[in-house]
Amino acid sequence: MAQPRVNLPSSGAGLTRYFDDYQSKIRFKPGHVIILAVVVAIIVILLNIYGRAVLGF
Repeated sequence: MAQPRVNLPSSGAGLTRYFDDYQSKIRFKPGHVIILAVVVAIIVILLNIYGRAVLGF
């Protein structure tokens, strides 16, 4: 007598892996991101120091 077959769910649980399908056309090097973060931090510091005098608040 044959054993009845048991159908198990797929291992992916129905989730789609989008990172395999899509690659962005915009790419940033890590150095550029660090430089941008430093520039933004300097702008924030300067605005905290001189912002009231420059903007008149």
